[in-house]
Amino acid sequence: QVQLVESGGGLVQPGGSLRLSCAASGSIFSINAMGWYRQAPGKQRELVVRVRVSGTTDYADSVKGRGSISMDNAKNTVYLQMNDLKPEDTAVYYCNVWFRTNYYTPVSERWGQGTQVTVSS
Repeated sequence: QVQLVESGGGLVQPGGSLRLSCAASGSIFSINAMGWYRQAPGKQRELVVRVRVSGTTDYADSVKGRGSISMDNAKNTVYLQMNDLKPEDTAVYYCNVWFRTNYYTPVSERWGQGTQVTVSS
């Protein structure tokens, strides 16, 4: 089993910053990619940013210039630094990981439980 533990959500004022972290643990042989998605009330879940083990990243246009993702491969942990937060960033943020449990198994996917981020004055 693979578990994801997210932390760092909360209430932030507009213009503020926060840092989310997500640690993956369990039967992980290798990680292909980790990332963050978010879902606001009444909206579909959307990509915020993901990073591949190669280091390449995909950012949503809405967070380019305000968000920064980094990954600690030794700890199987991904971090999301978000700056200049806006009310429209309010959502539940979900960690996502693509991984293998051994050399021969196909890539699997897991989601975290989600952490609430609220941007409000």
